[in-house]
Amino acid sequence: MALARVGRNAMRRSGGSIGYSTSERTTFYEGEIPLKCSLSSLANANANGNSWYISSIGKVNHMSFWSRGMRATPHSQYLSVEKIVEESDSENDDSRYPGLGATGPGEKPRVVVLGTGWAACRFLKGLNTKIYDVVCISPRNHMVFTPLLASTCVGTLEFRSVAEPVSRIQSALAASPNSYFYLASCTGIDTDKHEVYCETNGNGSLPNEPYQFKVAYDKLVIGSGAEPLTFGIKGVKEHAFFLREVTHAQEIRKKLLLNLMLSENPGITEEERKRLLHCVVIGGGPTGVEFSGELSDFIMKDVRERYTHVKDYIQVTLIEANEILSSFDVGLRQYATNHLTKSGVRFRRGIVKEVHSKKIVLNDGTDVPYGLLVWSTGVGPSEFVKSINLPKAPGGRIGVDEWLRVPSVEDVFAVGDCAGFLEQTGRPVLPALAQVAEREGKFLVELFNKMGKQNVGKAFSVKDFPMGDPFVYKHLGSMATVGRYKALVDLRQSKDAKGISHAGFVSWLIWRSAYLTRVVSWRNRFYVAVNWATTFVFGRDNSRIG
Repeated sequence: MALARVGRNAMRRSGGSIGYSTSERTTFYEGEIPLKCSLSSLANANANGNSWYISSIGKVNHMSFWSRGMRATPHSQYLSVEKIVEESDSENDDSRYPGLGATGPGEKPRVVVLGTGWAACRFLKGLNTKIYDVVCISPRNHMVFTPLLASTCVGTLEFRSVAEPVSRIQSALAASPNSYFYLASCTGIDTDKHEVYCETNGNGSLPNEPYQFKVAYDKLVIGSGAEPLTFGIKGVKEHAFFLREVTHAQEIRKKLLLNLMLSENPGITEEERKRLLHCVVIGGGPTGVEFSGELSDFIMKDVRERYTHVKDYIQVTLIEANEILSSFDVGLRQYATNHLTKSGVRFRRGIVKEVHSKKIVLNDGTDVPYGLLVWSTGVGPSEFVKSINLPKAPGGRIGVDEWLRVPSVEDVFAVGDCAGFLEQTGRPVLPALAQVAEREGKFLVELFNKMGKQNVGKAFSVKDFPMGDPFVYKHLGSMATVGRYKALVDLRQSKDAKGISHAGFVSWLIWRSAYLTRVVSWRNRFYVAVNWATTFVFGRDNSRIG
């Protein structure tokens, strides 16, 4: 009932209205331990003995309630009220947060997995569901096979070829009575109570949005991934396209085809036509280079045949502050530069200072007009990872030890792009690569299955368990396609090590064969193979739907 009184007091002080500030954070005290929360608005505070509720008016992106030490980082607006001290009944937590309570004696231990990326899905795939119940919580219900995502932007592959439903990866999520998949985002973790707090976003489908619930866990695996780095540059989030999700690829494809069709309309000036058909890629890493290669291949083969009126206007520019493909061998970098230049890709060295709706401004003051802007400059910790009160590794990731455990808390593990080794381990933070995440997921699921067989899967039961050999990552090499049946294969274990590196048609065959075998299911392998064959014979699909 503490929050109900806060709402009434705030309304009295403001004459019936509640003021908001984007620079203030509401802090409540329960007992002697702070309770922080962020709200879009407070209304309908109703005290009736054992229950009370808060209705949020407007959309809240991240919301987290913690009692007795629970913490949240607000994402949008914050309510200004005074700090108060008051006890609340434990029954109120249950009325506010429907969900799954703690497992009882005789029940299987529950593993909660946050995310459906490479690490989380590799963990889910191998988890022994005869020992554990599993709950997966993620804002998407599928895993994205990211190495082939760039191919979907230009129609080489269809989108379903790179999306694997999580219920196919772990069938228990669909079939087991005590295992579930929840379409939601985690907003907070109470490591003392062994609970995670979640929020759904049904886009208006639910009567009470944002709808919140909690899930108790015996073991928690955080594999929530990372977010694109924008370096705080103004206008990036508003005007640029990222390339990490299937929805991103769909939007890029729609925008590209829309610009091609609009550029053929009468009345378009030559200057505007050049802008519409200027595709700019920011970032010379594997994703940026592969997208540039796919795009140049699309232009050389399909645009010149199907958009003959504007074929000479379309251009691709790759902007990088330093060297492209900096982790690859020097010879491979030079090969990629030469090959892409011959394919029509223009390289430009510079740093983006500001992004506008139709142009970008570089640090030297140069304006670069564009019709399509794809941003691929690496990834960093998400807002969720920044908000949770867990140890952090260099770079802001969740800090883990040699067994991928989060120290100082019980039964919490982290894998993939959201996790990194703590400094005291003496190990470097591993790169945000699919093979790193997959290897971590495989290591952790073997450890969990071992713990389950030794009956230490329940909460607070692993203290004296011998963890065995720590996780060791061995790099297997890097691959990237550059279009027109050419690719790069670098099998060195590190940037400075010696090893096999090759470029050309044979590398392209190796690239396609390797990724075809790594696609998760036979269903999607069939889709990929059929799409490749269809594209080779008939060209890419350039229909724009939606």
